[in-house]
Amino acid sequence: MPSLRFAIFIVSIAAVFTVAAQPVIQPVMQPVNAAEPTPAQLQRPLATWNQVEREWAFRHWDKVANTRPIRRGSNVKSLPVGAPLQALVAGSDAARKLDQYIVDYKVSGMLILHDGKIRLERYALGHSANDRWTSFSVAKSITSTLVGAALKDGFIKSLDDPLTRYIKGLAGSAYEAVTVRQLLTMTSGVKWNEDYTDPTSDVARFFSTPPDADTDASVSYMRKLKRDVPAGSKWLYSTGETNLLGVLVSQATGKPLAVYLSEKIWAAYGMEQDASWSLGMTDHEQAGCCLQAGLRDFGRIGQFVLDGGKIDGKSIVADGWFAAATSKQADIGAPGRGYGYQWWTRDDGTYAAVGIHGQMINIDPARKLVVIITSAWPVATGQKESGARNALLAGIATLIDAEKKLEMPPRLIH
Repeated sequence: MPSLRFAIFIVSIAAVFTVAAQPVIQPVMQPVNAAEPTPAQLQRPLATWNQVEREWAFRHWDKVANTRPIRRGSNVKSLPVGAPLQALVAGSDAARKLDQYIVDYKVSGMLILHDGKIRLERYALGHSANDRWTSFSVAKSITSTLVGAALKDGFIKSLDDPLTRYIKGLAGSAYEAVTVRQLLTMTSGVKWNEDYTDPTSDVARFFSTPPDADTDASVSYMRKLKRDVPAGSKWLYSTGETNLLGVLVSQATGKPLAVYLSEKIWAAYGMEQDASWSLGMTDHEQAGCCLQAGLRDFGRIGQFVLDGGKIDGKSIVADGWFAAATSKQADIGAPGRGYGYQWWTRDDGTYAAVGIHGQMINIDPARKLVVIITSAWPVATGQKESGARNALLAGIATLIDAEKKLEMPPRLIH
């Protein structure tokens, strides 16, 4: 099978700065092991990789996994350089704390865009502006955006259509009565186990179970699942369902996800580098995982979403798409948080695309703020790591607010 090497190590997920721009602070110097791994050495479970192997593989994902290229176009959208965040000038207390965060939490890249301009750009772990980093589940939010584009283009007629209108192979399965909207919000009601510590979980077996003959690997596995609760009544996080969204978009458009993404966004919007998307066992993009791109291009994705998905003044997604996609559509049982169309939402209006091992596109519309963080956390997820990142995001927002307050006329400052 052409993508067997991807399946070999992805299953283990469940088993478990130097840039010429004023606001750029120099890369944090961290020890790097000179003994870099080879792709052949990494054809084993991700859970067995050491830190050096993680850092190398996340930067060279297309050498470890089978991928399909996402082609850039002839033009590059400029990311203008803005004034540096004054509180983070070299030698300041805030700058020292940021340096320590980058070291402690294995950050490879950090980009802050404010009002469409670069306010800070950092690299570490041997990463650079010319390199690419894998996204893990950040890809889910990009797949969602392609659903919005396919809806705009008329390939998908309605979010309330049954999945079987587009994926015939799901006929007779628990997904027969599930709608596109319910798949987007992960409220299908179909049983699924995404326990990253359980080697027998669905998310583990999903990537390693041989598919039925002449059937997409995702459809082959997902159509065998049983119903748990009525569709629309319960949220349950499922990477498999995002992969079904990818099949839906490909079936509806007649194009591979990577090709449709290039046509609609990557080339049209003006990304700086080609990207790549990991392929599954039947050579279909793993829509729920592992889109490899440069830090600035992840930033452009964030800016594109913040600006309403417009290219040359015209939206490439259906009317009202991002207003719905980035607001709470499902209750996830966490105060102040929710789930939209494959986006993690917060009641304060901010939202994020999030991937394991510390990947994030965080968008704050009220502040016109986009923060990109790529990392190589030693753990897939963790309360300590997530808490520290939330504190960092809150700190960045505070810095932006402080600048705005200083810019106000004195009589307006209370």
